[in-house]
Amino acid sequence: MLENDTHEILAYYDGGAEIGRLERGIGKIELERSKEIISRYLSESTHVIYDIGGGVGVYSSWLAELGYEVHLFDLSSQAIEFARQQQLNNPIISKLETADARNLHRKDESADIVLLMGPLYHLTEQKERVKALQEAARVLKKGGTLITSAISRFGSLLWGLSYDERNTIVEEDAFMDMVRQELTDGQHVRPAAYPSFITRPYFHTPDALRADWQAAGLPKPRVLGVEGPVWIAPGFEEKWAFPSHRSRLLDIARQVEEQESVIGMSPHMLAVGTKS
Repeated sequence: MLENDTHEILAYYDGGAEIGRLERGIGKIELERSKEIISRYLSESTHVIYDIGGGVGVYSSWLAELGYEVHLFDLSSQAIEFARQQQLNNPIISKLETADARNLHRKDESADIVLLMGPLYHLTEQKERVKALQEAARVLKKGGTLITSAISRFGSLLWGLSYDERNTIVEEDAFMDMVRQELTDGQHVRPAAYPSFITRPYFHTPDALRADWQAAGLPKPRVLGVEGPVWIAPGFEEKWAFPSHRSRLLDIARQVEEQESVIGMSPHMLAVGTKS
C-alpha cells in the first residue's frame, strides 16, 4: 500500500465513514447476513476472537455481548476512539487497539477465531494482502476459524444499474471509466466527482479471493456471497422494514450464497477456512 493511499484511507475512516453505515440502506442486510455466517462458527470452544480491521466495533460489540473475549484492532485511531467512547458506560470489548493488520502485537496461536473484515479491501497489492492473511493465520490457533471479507469487483457496476429511472450515473463518463478499471484489474480509484465513494480499495472476484488465500499458504476457503443478489430488488428498504419480506430476502440470499455463478452479484463476500 502506497503512502498516499494510506493517508487517503485514514482520512476517509477518521472522518467517520463507518459510523452508522451498517444501520442504513443495504448495510442492513450486510450486517444481518455477516452475523448469521459468523454465528455458524461460534461454539462452546470459542473463547477469544480477534476482530482485525474492525472499524468502529460493530461486530466486536455484538460478539462481546454474546460473552466472548474480543480484541478489536483498526488502523484508524479515530475509529478505535469512537468504539471506546461508545462503551464508556458499558465496557464490553476486552481490548481496543490501533494496529496494522500486517503486524499485530499478539502471541502465536492466541485466538480461536480471527475476523479480517476490512484489511483485504484496502491492501491494493497482493503481497500486502498476503502479509495480512499470514499474520491472521499466525495468531490463530490450530483448528481455529479465519473469516475474511472482500468487496465484489462487480459491485459498482451493479449499484449503478440498481436504482430507478432517476439514477443516471451509468451515463456519466467518470463513473464508467472508474468501473472499467475495476473490471480490468480490481483497482478502485475514486473519481474527484464522487467524494462520498469508498476510498482506494481493491475489489475481488471469488477466484481472486481464493488466490490470495492460496498465495498466503492457506487452505482453499469456502467463499460465500453475503447480500446475494437481493439488494438490487426495487424498494429494498421498504421491503426490509416488514418482517415477512425481510425473512424472504434473507432466505433468498442464503439459498444462493455458494452458487458460483451469482456470488459476484453480492457486494460483499466472506471467505472462511480452518487452520490445520
